Amino acid sequence: MTNLFLKRLTGAIRCFPLGVVCASFLQSQALAGDWNSWLATQINQHPDVLEAKERWQGVNANAEAMGQPIYNPALSVGADRNGDENNYVVGLEQTIDLWDRRSVNTKQAAYLKTAAMHMYKQQVLNKTAEVVAALVEWKTASQAADIAQSQKVQLTSLLQLVDAQQKTGDIGAVDAQLTLLSLSQQIAQVADIEANLVRAEVQLQELLPEWSQSRGGLPDDFWPSSIVEATDENLSQYPLVASSEAMWRSKIEHAESVRRAAKPDPTFGINAGRDGGDSLVGLTVSVPLHVRNNFDAESREAQSLELEAEAQWIATFRKQRVNWRAARSSWQRYEYHLNSWQSLLGNRVNNSEQLLERQWKSGDLSTPNYLLALNQRTESLLAGIELEKQALLALTEALYQSGQLATLIQPMN
Repeated sequence: MTNLFLKRLTGAIRCFPLGVVCASFLQSQALAGDWNSWLATQINQHPDVLEAKERWQGVNANAEAMGQPIYNPALSVGADRNGDENNYVVGLEQTIDLWDRRSVNTKQAAYLKTAAMHMYKQQVLNKTAEVVAALVEWKTASQAADIAQSQKVQLTSLLQLVDAQQKTGDIGAVDAQLTLLSLSQQIAQVADIEANLVRAEVQLQELLPEWSQSRGGLPDDFWPSSIVEATDENLSQYPLVASSEAMWRSKIEHAESVRRAAKPDPTFGINAGRDGGDSLVGLTVSVPLHVRNNFDAESREAQSLELEAEAQWIATFRKQRVNWRAARSSWQRYEYHLNSWQSLLGNRVNNSEQLLERQWKSGDLSTPNYLLALNQRTESLLAGIELEKQALLALTEALYQSGQLATLIQPMN
């Protein structure tokens, strides 16, 4: 598994002077206990997540407004003078929500709140995946930079030794030239790898402003040993899918609200006052007549929006199921090849450097073959690190597509 490979690869690389990488690794282990809590806090403080949270709160406020009574009472006051008589009338009117649109609107508001909540969770999940991938990129870039730098130091020392042996006649000019060419190639490789490391650090500092090299990368116990199978029931709770379903259900309630709005609601009124010196009390009832416009077009539009939302929900669920299966298969293939690489390499890399050096010094290995073997050893280690990175990125994607990535850190508010 990936965790076992990380431990073995770390042991293999210890033959090099690790420097900052080794210190970062040890410090990350010391901070493993609070890593998840720190990471959750950092993600929650990212502007993209804060924006999504405020959008969610705004939908909640709008949903609260939708649950309020539809009609407010209306107060009317009138006065006139007829000869010596002062006449006045005071009236109060109230339209009755006869078809109970308020209850339908309340249900629609609840679904809108649910949809907004899941979209917030989706943004948190997206940012978590982005941050985890950036941490994987940085950690593997650090390992690759350390190996390349160590190879550069080794070749520099070798060049000095070859120069000394050339002066004493123990080695020819061709061997010295080959060593110089290998060193020049290594310098270019170190430059590329260190540039990748700088880019990885800059990306991390943008995503996690409080991150530093002293905190290091993700601790080994962050990763699960296996991935739980995501059933259709699990995928239906994936934030994007759950939000799409909630939006569809809100459209159902909206369509029902539009249908009920097409039905007339009566308005009752009561008036009191004086007219010509006599007291006046009256009761009025008015009912709108939907004869010129029966609001059938609005109902058809709401029905179409409902069917559109349903189709979008089904499409979102199907796409998520495909994404999960593809991500899981990709991770399984990377994991298989990573294990195969580790089985093939085993612990041979630990002593290969000393073995090659002894054979070269004893004359059993020519300088060109020695340089070729050193380069192949370095390329093998770099290939293992690259394979490890791809396996971890594939694991991150599988956890992301199943929604399990969010459970690796503490629950967020």
